[in-house]
Amino acid sequence: MAQEELMYHIAMKKGDVGRYVFLPGDPGRCEKIASYFDNPELIAYNREYKTYTGTLLGEKVSVTSTGIGCPSAAIAVEELITIGADTFIRVGTSGGVQPHLNPGDLGIVTGAIRDEGTTRHYMPIEFPAVADIDVVLALREAAENLGIPHHLGISQSKDSFFGQHAPERMPVDKYLLERWKAWVQGGTICSEMEASAIFVLSTIYRKRAGGIMLIGWNQEGENPEEHVSDLDPLIRTAVESVKILIQKDRT
Repeated sequence: MAQEELMYHIAMKKGDVGRYVFLPGDPGRCEKIASYFDNPELIAYNREYKTYTGTLLGEKVSVTSTGIGCPSAAIAVEELITIGADTFIRVGTSGGVQPHLNPGDLGIVTGAIRDEGTTRHYMPIEFPAVADIDVVLALREAAENLGIPHHLGISQSKDSFFGQHAPERMPVDKYLLERWKAWVQGGTICSEMEASAIFVLSTIYRKRAGGIMLIGWNQEGENPEEHVSDLDPLIRTAVESVKILIQKDRT
């Protein structure tokens, strides 16, 4: 690729991003994450892909929104890898799946259920979607350092938001409800829409990825209507984890 060639979707070229990239879904969250950087600069905003680049501990870092779902997340990761990124932190919101999880807790994702279609275009379904162990440990250390309640475990990465939240509207409602029961009984901690693609692509391209989710609500909890939307603990933990990775990568 020529040095000045722009990626078609994210509208960036080599040199525009750091090796460490935060991946929220919502473009509206990029500025909030970038506010934790030193000298953040808006680099590009095309379609659902908005990117700021700055520094942490003197190291270039970026935040790029992926939009909703695995298809757009996979495009972002593909193009970010092409222009030099190699470490990804999915920073998102999710629904809790286990009764003991409280809205406002953080879910550190160690692996994801591939309940989506995108990654089948990369690997057979038997191939696991797992987070990089060093990223997981950095996220856990960050949450511990900040004293923020957190849980490690598996996420469900799904294709249909309303397939989870309103399955009775779907002609395949029995199928959806049966699978949801399996996720609950299997110990899944949260449900979101992008982690599996980010993990599978990072694994096959020999990069690093992890994910941390705000558990915004919990339909399996005592108060399923309770909702928490404060993103500060989530973002502070993600930023702290990248600082930990930067320091470890320097040794």
